[in-house]
Amino acid sequence: MKLYYAPGACSIGIHVLLEEIGKPYEAQAVKLAEREQYKADFVAVNAKSKVPTLVRDDGSVLTEFPAVAYWLARTNPEKKLWPDEAEAQARALEAMDYVVATMHMQGFARIFRPENFSPDPANHDKVKERGKEIFEKGLELMEKTLEGRDYIVGQFSIADAALFYVEFWWSERLKNPLPANCAAHYARMKARPSVQKVLRDEGFA
Repeated sequence: MKLYYAPGACSIGIHVLLEEIGKPYEAQAVKLAEREQYKADFVAVNAKSKVPTLVRDDGSVLTEFPAVAYWLARTNPEKKLWPDEAEAQARALEAMDYVVATMHMQGFARIFRPENFSPDPANHDKVKERGKEIFEKGLELMEKTLEGRDYIVGQFSIADAALFYVEFWWSERLKNPLPANCAAHYARMKARPSVQKVLRDEGFA
């Protein structure tokens, strides 16, 4: 397998899952700041010009965080990255979808790319503030989800890899404090050997 990732981007969660699985894979960095995602060689792999992008052993390409995470979990059942019970499965999907679609794409996207939400620079501060509000509400919800639990559904799952990357953004990139349960979850994630290796490999440790 080959993972196309950008250091510190949402693909860091997929990078962690690949380390959790422990099978051989190649990782190739895509420099988003240099717009490598729009260059012909990468567009030929993923016309969406996005990471994470996973090229599987048969040459087929899988994109989008939830799809890649789900496939990795289901094709490596011995790693128990996907819960057995229907309720836990639904809750894992619920949390992962909310993190990716709302906290990331509605919250952080406004903070990092306000121009995508308003072409007028005069509005960018308001756009960023709205993004912060959306993300902070998400943190409140995740804080409740983690009450009395080490991980989102009790055991480590793909949903935790998703939550990890937005916790990383909030605490490391924006230097904001996490609420207690999320802070404990983030610390627990950083203690995992897979996360420690990925942070080193991506240049953050």
